[in-house]
Amino acid sequence: MAAPLAERIRPKTLDEVVGQRDLLAEGRPLRKIIDGGRIPNMIFYGPSGVGKTTVARIIAENTNMMLHKLNGTSASTADIKQVIADSHSILGCSGVLLYLDEIQYLNKKQQQSLLEYIEDGSITLISSTTENPYFYVYNAIISRSTVFEFKPVTPQEAVPAIQRAFKFLADEWGLKLALEDGVCEHIASGCGGDVRKSINTVELCVLSADNDGQTISVSLENAAALTQRSNMRYDRGGDQHYDILSALQKSIRGSDENAALHYAARLIEAGDIISLSRRLLVIASEDIGLAYPQAASIVKSCVDSAMQLGLPEARIPLAEAVILLATAPKSNSAEAAIDAALQDLKTCGALDFPRQLQNKHFDGAEAKVKGQHYLYPHDYPNHWVKQQYLPDALKDRVYYNFGENKNEQAAKAYWSKIKK
Repeated sequence: MAAPLAERIRPKTLDEVVGQRDLLAEGRPLRKIIDGGRIPNMIFYGPSGVGKTTVARIIAENTNMMLHKLNGTSASTADIKQVIADSHSILGCSGVLLYLDEIQYLNKKQQQSLLEYIEDGSITLISSTTENPYFYVYNAIISRSTVFEFKPVTPQEAVPAIQRAFKFLADEWGLKLALEDGVCEHIASGCGGDVRKSINTVELCVLSADNDGQTISVSLENAAALTQRSNMRYDRGGDQHYDILSALQKSIRGSDENAALHYAARLIEAGDIISLSRRLLVIASEDIGLAYPQAASIVKSCVDSAMQLGLPEARIPLAEAVILLATAPKSNSAEAAIDAALQDLKTCGALDFPRQLQNKHFDGAEAKVKGQHYLYPHDYPNHWVKQQYLPDALKDRVYYNFGENKNEQAAKAYWSKIKK
């Protein structure tokens, strides 16, 4: 069975790798390390299909160390023990280079078993991960490694790899190749920074192309049909999920409705209206808050409508909620107030209630002052009377500060007039 096209044309040298010029161009840090020949422990972090595995293999295949290749999705404790055993054998006298793909899938105990050998240099670790290593990789491994972040490949950088893939297949089949104008560029723009995905799309284009036995003819229409959703890099459990939600909230908080709609559209296109709806409900209270308190109920109505409608109609009420929140006045005064109160609770504990707020109406013999002495506000002008509500130790504490927006300033003016 033939290997996938992306595997068959995997670059053999660093100069053949597309993208990652910040890391691999002449004079850049990673390139200098690799060319120097003294390989440290390294972690390559970035999305799929951007060259992490390719660069690691190039390094591994150009070293005089004994090479082991493991994948975190399938590696067992026995596999790791074998690597350790080889580091003590005559075969490993020049050192062992362990290339560990998808390290985030190893459990903590498996990662810990490598520490001693990484520390003394008998094993050099090159690992790759699509997840943020600072969240998913054991801290002691990170402290002994250098983390290099690989970025998505731009469409312009991906085009040469796509052209090379088409040529490779044509040569492999012994046929001529006829590409309609724009095919390579369309695949490149649709790959979402994933070169592997774009090369797999090339293979699909060729397999489904018109073939008269002499020429393979690839149309732009066919390429568009095969790449129409390939630019959606999204994993509900991965970094992309949380990055999009973070970008959405920060765009709304920054009152940029266009950016907010962009990130909302990415979630809608991925079919994840649940995560979008939950985050919008949070934003209504966290970022708009008392500046426009009606926003919470309006967003709840939009979310309820979206859940009842389902896609594609759900996009409309969700868009309403996004635009409303992005263009609404902003206040985080409620969040700041409750966080300050919670902090006092952690610091001071549960303090005694002022006597006038307690539910009991009779005092024990030990009470120095008899009687509850509660003042009923509705018996006083404007339904307010001054009395202590906070515990004694906190009686002068101020948690809530009125925001500068019209709504909160109106409330401030009202109570300033009443309480003066």
